[in-house]
Amino acid sequence: MKSSLPTIRSKRTRRLSLSAACLAFFLAIVEPANASSNMQQVFLTIPADQLPSPELPGAENLDPNPGVPSLLELDSIKVVDASAMALVSIAARQVESARQAEGAKEVARQIIAQKYRWSEKQFTCLDNLWTKESKWNYKARNKSSGAHGIPQALPATKMEIVGTDWRTNPVTQITWGLKYIEERYKYPCSAWSKSKRSNWY
Repeated sequence: MKSSLPTIRSKRTRRLSLSAACLAFFLAIVEPANASSNMQQVFLTIPADQLPSPELPGAENLDPNPGVPSLLELDSIKVVDASAMALVSIAARQVESARQAEGAKEVARQIIAQKYRWSEKQFTCLDNLWTKESKWNYKARNKSSGAHGIPQALPATKMEIVGTDWRTNPVTQITWGLKYIEERYKYPCSAWSKSKRSNWY
């Protein structure tokens, strides 16, 4: 009897181990299958008025007729056009006035006051200089050197940096002449002194 006990116990142990293995196999294979067959499908219904809009954000602010300007836009266009036309009109009157010597001097005064802020003494020097050079005549041309216009630019094509209309526009000539004096002599009186010494500036 004593010798048979270990054999009986080992057989029971093997049976228990086999039973445990079978139970584990059943739980792993059979139960999930049963569980999946008993699962219920759940559908979520969202009311139509709560569905997200397919339109882009801010679409309600878009103009339904983008090709047609609004009244506000038309008013803005009118204001811009009116302002532009006013500037063109002023410029045209300025050019026409500068075709005469006194008008050209007044244009030079205005540019000096707005851009260079030179003193009245400096304008007097400028007046002396350009009266000597061209008598403020935008058509003046030196036949020997080719210098042209109120400031007697040499070569005349230098004035293209201000405008291609330098042959006929006295304002272009004045604008270039003042720029030239400021860059080379700083002040008209210095340019006038140079002209008196060398007969050119």
